[in-house]
Amino acid sequence: MTDPASALLDAVGDPALREVLLLVRAEASPQSADDVAAALSVHRTVARSRLERLLRAGLLVAAYERRTGRSGPGAGRPTKVYEPAPELSAIEFPRRHYDALVAALIDDIDPAGREEALGRVGTAFAQTVAERSGVRGTGALPAAAEAVCEALRALGFQATVERADGSQAVIRTQTCPLRPLVQATDGATAVDRGLWRGLVARALRGGDPSGVSCETHGCLEPGSPCEVRIQLEA
Repeated sequence: MTDPASALLDAVGDPALREVLLLVRAEASPQSADDVAAALSVHRTVARSRLERLLRAGLLVAAYERRTGRSGPGAGRPTKVYEPAPELSAIEFPRRHYDALVAALIDDIDPAGREEALGRVGTAFAQTVAERSGVRGTGALPAAAEAVCEALRALGFQATVERADGSQAVIRTQTCPLRPLVQATDGATAVDRGLWRGLVARALRGGDPSGVSCETHGCLEPGSPCEVRIQLEA
């Protein structure tokens, strides 16, 4: 039996497979073999083969959807589409054990002020992510949430806006940048929430996180996407 870790390393180590994986992770919606073939200028059979290899490696999940807008007899066969699998652990070789380092740092913070301190760390880290991804201020929450998701997808972290209005937004992501850390380290949730709070603040107001709150849900559930709930306070 193939070792799951080895399968992951083989997949991301192959330039052709990595190109397909990054493409799927950069899109807001699931991708078909035809979508990938068109985007990468390869034959549909080649695209399907690469998608299936990533599926077997556990880096993608697959489903079927009807793209004709019709149902019932004569609607045609549903299309197989692929999207990123929930990313529960980082792919490392050799393992660096950064989760243990972060856990030690978290434990060293006074419990009385730990939650607030970790939130500040996440917000500070958001500035680095924002600069690398090119997040810009937009002035309205729906546009800001879309800008954050688009910027993260450009870095290889798939995220989409589920809904948004003037004061609330919900973002769905299988591949949150800090999800492996949250999975492995008690207390890292505060850092993760600080990251999202900082990213939205950067897109919304140029970086001021005051008045922006964030809650995350589903990050510890293996088969579930992360749900990031953003709230603007009056």
